[in-house]
Amino acid sequence: MKYWSIIFPKLPASAMAIYPLMFFKYSHLKNEPSIIRHEQIHFRQQIELLILPFYVLYLISYLYNLLKYQNHDKAYLNICFEKEAYANDQNPNYLKTRKLYSWIMNR
Repeated sequence: MKYWSIIFPKLPASAMAIYPLMFFKYSHLKNEPSIIRHEQIHFRQQIELLILPFYVLYLISYLYNLLKYQNHDKAYLNICFEKEAYANDQNPNYLKTRKLYSWIMNR
C-alpha cells in the first residue's frame, strides 16, 4: 500500500495514519515494520469506511470509552479500530488475509 511518510516531531503519538499520509514522531520509526503495519491497518479501515466516517466513528468510540473508563489510555486502547491494529501489527501476513470490517470483531 503506497503512502507518503512525514516526520512530525510534535506528534502526540509515535505514528498516525491519515490516508494517504503516515506521520511519524521520529524518523527511525518509519522503518519499523510493526508500526507501519499498524498504520496500514488503519488505512484499510479508513478506506472501507470511505475515509470520513472512520474519523467520526473513531471519535465517538473514543469519547464513549473515555466516559466509560475515565482514563485516556484505556479509552484509546479500547477503540475497536485500535484493538484490531494492535492485535495484528506483529503479523506480517495480516493485511493479505484480513477480511472486510474486521474491526467489528474486535469490539
